[in-house]
Order: sequence, then C-alpha cells, then structure tokens
Amino acid sequence: MQVQVTADVFRLAQVFTISRGSRTEAKVLTVRIEKDGFAGMGECVPYARYGETLESVTAQIEGLPATFDRASLQELLKPGAARNAVDCALWDLEAKTAGKPVWKLAGLSAPGPLITAYTLSLDTPEAMQASAAENAYRPLLKIKLGTPDDMPRLEAVRAGAPASKIILDANEGWTAEIYAELAPHLLRLGVAMVEQPLPTGADDGLLGLERPVPLCADESVHDRATLEKLQGKYDLINIKLDKTGGLTEALELRKAAEAAGFGIMVGCMVGSSLAMAPAVLLAQGAAVVDLDGPLLLAEDRATPLNYDAAGVHPPSRELWG
Repeated sequence: MQVQVTADVFRLAQVFTISRGSRTEAKVLTVRIEKDGFAGMGECVPYARYGETLESVTAQIEGLPATFDRASLQELLKPGAARNAVDCALWDLEAKTAGKPVWKLAGLSAPGPLITAYTLSLDTPEAMQASAAENAYRPLLKIKLGTPDDMPRLEAVRAGAPASKIILDANEGWTAEIYAELAPHLLRLGVAMVEQPLPTGADDGLLGLERPVPLCADESVHDRATLEKLQGKYDLINIKLDKTGGLTEALELRKAAEAAGFGIMVGCMVGSSLAMAPAVLLAQGAAVVDLDGPLLLAEDRATPLNYDAAGVHPPSRELWG
C-alpha cells in the first residue's frame, strides 16, 4: 500500500472573514492511497484552532506504518485532519476495489441532493446586506458573527434577504449573557439556530439557560468522547469530518448523538469538492446541512460536486466513493 500526501491551494472567489481573521485561499492536503492497482482519494483542512498545520498533519500521515486498514487507523491517529484524509481515502479505495459505492459499503440508503447553507462572510452591515441581497434566492443563509456589533449586521442581512432561512455562527465570540440578551431579537428576525455561542470550556454557562433559539455545538464536539459533556447545553451538534477524523467515526458519532437526543448538523471547513463528497453521505436526513465549501472557491477539483436549485448532489464515482 502506497500513501502519498500533497499540499494543494484553491483560490477563494472573494475574501472570507470570520471573527478570527480573513483568508483568500483554501490550503488543503490531498491523500492518495494505492493498492492492487486501485487508488483512493481524501482531503483534509488542517485547522490552526485545533493546533494543526500543513506540516504537522503531513508528518502524522507520513508516519503511518506500511500496512493498516480503517479499523487500525482509528487507533493509529487521533481525531483530526490527518485521520480524516486517510480514512476517506480508504473508503474511496474500498469502493473502487469492490466496484460498489461507499453508501452501499457503509450500509446507508441511496443518497440524494441536499439543500445546503451558503455562508456570508463577516463584513460591514452595508456589505453584508449587499451580499445577502445577491444571495436572497438561496433558501438557507449562514452568517458569521461573534463581535460587539452583531445586531446591525444581522438586521442588515435580514433586510437583504427577507425570505431566506437564517442560521448564525458566533464562533465562540459571545457570553451566556449576550445570548440571553440577543435571543428575543434573534427570534424577531427569524434566526433558526446559533452555532457555538460560548468558547469551548466555558459552555457550562449554558446550563439552565433558556434556549428559545436552538444552540448547536461546533468547537465543543469532535468525536463520541466529547459528546456526553454537551447534555443540557446544546440542542444540536455540528459534525465535521476534519474534527471526527473521517467518515468512520463521523457515522458512529451521528448514531450516538441521535440516540442521545441531539439534532444533527453536518458542516465543513473551506475545502474542495473532494472534502465535501463523503460529508454528503453523512448529511442525508440531517436537520441542517452546511457543505458550501466549493461555492466559496474560484477553482475546484476536475470533477466537482454539482450544486443547483435542489442543493448539493452526491459525488460522481470519478470524484469519490
């Protein structure tokens, strides 16, 4: 078995800004695994928020033994970007070798298109209103907030897209008091959900707090081991493959979360269609889907995912799975 990892860069269609900073390109790692004349592909986005760099993740992947499988990989690498790219490449390799799609190998139902959120970058209220108006035809918009000036931005987005469903991501930028103060206004403006209002480690502040607008854990949840501490604080969890360390753990996390009563959101980092492809399978039937990474890019893989009025479609065999 040969494992190859390369760094790729995809230009963004426009500057993408969240409360932690801005970027103009998506830097990803692509993993290719060859065995018995077949090849599988996977992609990950090393994330500085979790202490990852392109170099550190590459080193983890290159440090793997000569032979391993998906089961042993779960022990060889911890949850995170490195395991994600390798795990997804192994799923693709299994599918190519068996001549069957991943959804069949995983015992899932045949996938279909999914309505996905489209993310509006953090900007001035005027710029965000213009962006919202430009995308007002989209059924679901996601807003990046988490600053002292969030309400003018939210009001502006609602004015720009009066009919769209809105979810927002505070990116750990609020306190429990801020959420409680904003909640009536969020209801008034039709906000359907708030992601990660408090910093990870401070979300005990959500215990006993009324949640008129549902809250979704993002940075506070990675894999099944992080699920139990979320009870009584959140209504949904955001599953991202780069956090769980691949589709294998993500499928198990979804089952465990649903059994524990959590709603499911499936999200992504800013990456190419190769990164989104396995997440489309995971996201079937999820309450919220946020797989808009390729929509934010100026360039993509040679055989990209198809996005249209029905949403994001399952990947072609040429892309993945």
